[in-house]
Amino acid sequence: MLAPMRIVLVGPPGSGKGTQGPVIAETLGVPYLSTGDLLREQVAAGTPLGRRVADMVERGELVPDDLMLQVVAAALDGDDGYVLDGFPRTVPQALSTEEAGSPVGAPDVAVHLTLPDAVVHRRLEGRAREGGRADDADPEVIDRRLRVYAEQTEPLLAHYRARDMLVSVDGDQPRDQVTEAVLTALEERRRRG
Repeated sequence: MLAPMRIVLVGPPGSGKGTQGPVIAETLGVPYLSTGDLLREQVAAGTPLGRRVADMVERGELVPDDLMLQVVAAALDGDDGYVLDGFPRTVPQALSTEEAGSPVGAPDVAVHLTLPDAVVHRRLEGRAREGGRADDADPEVIDRRLRVYAEQTEPLLAHYRARDMLVSVDGDQPRDQVTEAVLTALEERRRRG
């Protein structure tokens, strides 16, 4: 079993972050946090945060950086290790975790789950049918989310690559093979130190 680590999952919508994250977190003995799930829960509950972000979530837009940092820090509640799905999503968010005194510690590694756009559409449409996720049902919203990912999240890959923190795994393979590939990459990363 791997020792606790701070891991960020990066990938387009539907790449398997929400499937792999809980398994990886359980294997490492750290909390898993999906910011998308957290925000949807806040919207459904009608909390002040939920009311602030409802329109952004529905349109597939990113929530402002300072607000996301606060949300993640509160949800982690001081845990040292973590697996984060959905944060950081931008270079400014990543930089906020790297600042001295940040309420969210910088990740040790970023796992990039790669997936072609056509597979993203197929997976999200299936997820909408099976799980009732309204934000996955509209092809225009899916396209908007892919554009937001390309514009705002893909630069994050270069950021982590420049810091030698990025590992990429093919997300377009059976679930168990993706898990095995991620855990192998994490173990190799740990050995490299």
